[in-house]
Amino acid sequence: MLFSVIIPTYHRNDLLAKCLDCLASNVQTLTSDDYEVIVTDDGSLTTAEEMINQHYSWVKWVAGSHNGPAANRNNGARYAQGEWLVFTDDDCLPDPQWLEAYTKNVTNEMNYLVLEGRTYVDRPRKSLSETSPVNESGGYLWACNFAIQKQLFESIGGFDERFPFAAMEDVDLRLRLTKGDHKLFFVRDASVCHPWRHKGGWGKLKQHQKSTLIFLMIHPEELSNINSLYYLKMVLYKFIKNTIPQILKLEFANSRMKCNT
Repeated sequence: MLFSVIIPTYHRNDLLAKCLDCLASNVQTLTSDDYEVIVTDDGSLTTAEEMINQHYSWVKWVAGSHNGPAANRNNGARYAQGEWLVFTDDDCLPDPQWLEAYTKNVTNEMNYLVLEGRTYVDRPRKSLSETSPVNESGGYLWACNFAIQKQLFESIGGFDERFPFAAMEDVDLRLRLTKGDHKLFFVRDASVCHPWRHKGGWGKLKQHQKSTLIFLMIHPEELSNINSLYYLKMVLYKFIKNTIPQILKLEFANSRMKCNT
């Protein structure tokens, strides 16, 4: 078997179902004999096991490790039978030619053991509260769309499981690969749609901050490359979220006092 598609999931059966619909043998242009789909499920309150058993019998469901997205992806990779691992996320919608495009480049670009595909959005952005890991030209290796030779993935230890959140674990993987002189090849036709999602507020921002600190503990030499604008955004967001409402609340209280007098 050529490909093992690894999909980590966590309490998002509705989105996962849409992703799996895109990977059915009558949708993907690559023959079903050449790929398998593995869903590694970190769900605790509920899981996708029953849904998959009832509606997606061609999908292999496995219980996750419950230690974050990085560990969950590694868990799925342990069950893989393919020569190559292809990663996407449960909220992505792979194009019909997604796997076939990777196949052509596995054959034609023998010097590359890491391939990254195009990630695009479903519509124009409506507000600053929306986010998506867009990749139109390569160089990012976002975890939602890339392929790597299984033997190479195992030799570098997969994703670093010290990252507990869905942030920076793919940046770390890309850096380790490039430090090992493994070049990335961008396959534009291997496309997935990642619809806009809500950023998740201050909680998500704090997770990203913690992940960045972990990244810098592992790669202190990268401190100069971390975008200072990122930290400025965090400060501004905290100011908007916490300080401005307090100012408005104080002004409202003062206005009421004036009215009462």
